[in-house]
Amino acid sequence: MTSESSNLQSAICNLKSALGAVILAHNYQVPDIYDVADFIGDSLELARQARTTGARTIVFCGVRFMAETAKLVNPDARVILAAPDAGCRMADMITAEALRLRKRELDDVITVAYVNTPADVKAESDICCTSANAVKVVKSLPHDKRILFVPDRHLAAYVARETGRPLHDSRLSTPDSRLSTAGVIPWEGFCYVHASFRPADVARARKEHPDAFIVVHPECPLAVIDAADEVTSTSGMVRLAREHNTIVLGTEAGMCNRIRRDRPDTKCWPLRRTALCRNMKLTRLENVRAALEGSVPEIVVPEAIAARARMALDRMMAVVP
Repeated sequence: MTSESSNLQSAICNLKSALGAVILAHNYQVPDIYDVADFIGDSLELARQARTTGARTIVFCGVRFMAETAKLVNPDARVILAAPDAGCRMADMITAEALRLRKRELDDVITVAYVNTPADVKAESDICCTSANAVKVVKSLPHDKRILFVPDRHLAAYVARETGRPLHDSRLSTPDSRLSTAGVIPWEGFCYVHASFRPADVARARKEHPDAFIVVHPECPLAVIDAADEVTSTSGMVRLAREHNTIVLGTEAGMCNRIRRDRPDTKCWPLRRTALCRNMKLTRLENVRAALEGSVPEIVVPEAIAARARMALDRMMAVVP
């Protein structure tokens, strides 16, 4: 750590203490951010922390939909996204207007919104899910109902298989007889990091690290999931790293920094070193300090949207507290 980083971290800790603030950081953040965070986790863990914290101010080190979720579950807190330009390309692949149109086309569906969506999309949905609880959420829904799963087509395919539901072609509409069977209708979104993985990446990892346990994220294509040893969310990867001394992670490459921080004796490699989320890497210590100093606008979700989006999140939390 440089002296500049050390000074910044000291300043952040002092500001945080003076404001009664808490810093929440996603697993994909850079190591400098880990050092000032009060909690590091995945989307579900961070939502739980945001909901239960007594802090007056939450500084979020992640991307916009995560900070919006924190505001939804804790509306009385000031929530500030440290890097306000940190969006999510998957979340940008769906809009509330497009979802409303699709729901009208399909008529009788239950809409499940992956947490990687804007607040107004959550407001148009019946229930939310995260990668950690998507299977449990869908299993909790009536089996005779069609599920519109937005926006990740790969997670939709995984959830359909794990819940024993048919996966429908996303292009089909209600009059088509093939939609008469209850199943999962995917939106055509994807995470550009996870969608880029191929079974050949897993095969290469097995040659390079023959003793490694290979774990991939459920946003990966099914062929990649099938080639790996396990599929789980990033919180699941943290748990599995406690059980395996050598591990390869099929997710954002920075996740290995998280594992090495907690378990320095564990050998951890990314499935592909170039698998980086540019938005997750936008947050720097300078951004966190600026957020605490008040020079970054707080997250605002209009109440007309927030009330409905909160209901979808609350339904998720009721299934998986």
